[in-house]
Amino acid sequence: MIYTVTLNPSVDYIVEVDQFEIGSLNRTVADTKFPGGKGINVSRVMQRLGVETEALGFIGGFTGKFVEDFLRAENIQTNFVKVSGDSRINIKLKTEVETEINGLGPSITDEQLAEFFAVFEKMTEEDTVVLAGSIPGTLPASIYKEIISLCKDKQIKVVADVSGEALKEVISENPYLIKPNHHELGELFQTDIQTVEEALKYGKKLVEQGVKHIIVSLAEKGALLITERTSLIANVPKGKVLNSVGAGDSVVGGFLSALQKNYSMEEAFKIGVAAGSATAFSMELCTKEKIEELLPKVEVMKG
Repeated sequence: MIYTVTLNPSVDYIVEVDQFEIGSLNRTVADTKFPGGKGINVSRVMQRLGVETEALGFIGGFTGKFVEDFLRAENIQTNFVKVSGDSRINIKLKTEVETEINGLGPSITDEQLAEFFAVFEKMTEEDTVVLAGSIPGTLPASIYKEIISLCKDKQIKVVADVSGEALKEVISENPYLIKPNHHELGELFQTDIQTVEEALKYGKKLVEQGVKHIIVSLAEKGALLITERTSLIANVPKGKVLNSVGAGDSVVGGFLSALQKNYSMEEAFKIGVAAGSATAFSMELCTKEKIEELLPKVEVMKG
């Protein structure tokens, strides 16, 4: 089973306004609500590609019920720890420029944290854990390191799509896969990465340190997959970007879905890139049909 961890799930309230004016009454032209959080996005993409996952994390209140009901309606398994406060609401305001307002999220007790960790005791070496997103201030900063330590003891694969200090801690534990963008990769080495060649150089350094697989996204310049055995460079299909939320999560979901179905590493990489682009070109997360449409436009060459 592939387990996705979203420590601070949300209801993403996406609001479209023709012209937004501060201090005035603004009326929406459209609005939608989706369950939010990077791990949840990975689960939703994998479900659309026919691979089962189980979503883990903390939810509470009427917003938490919305998240859980929405995922179950999409036939996604959940095993959330219930907390007393409401899960957060994140506002995505789409107008001339895109603006986001993210909520804090509920407080979590020691007992609820222990209940969350108990889930990992039941996992086996056949399982994979996806850690995605930032660590909320209501949880200990060491939580990802604790999860990885549990997984290492049981030989569970760990996939991490995290940034900042969390990424540094994850790298020290030799994860199965990380997916930084070029800015996040540069921060690790206190440098500014602008080219594919620079990303390749520093990505290889992380493989030398023990990371098994690295996918580096470079926006319109493409993406890299770096492993001990090979380095691959993929272009990004051309299209109008409509959505900046969830594209990176879709890369992870597409890549892992393909590996779960025993595709080759190269083909899984292509599917991941196509999935990321399919989300970027849609108002919501990618669909299987959109991925299949873009897949022939993804070309991969050796790095």
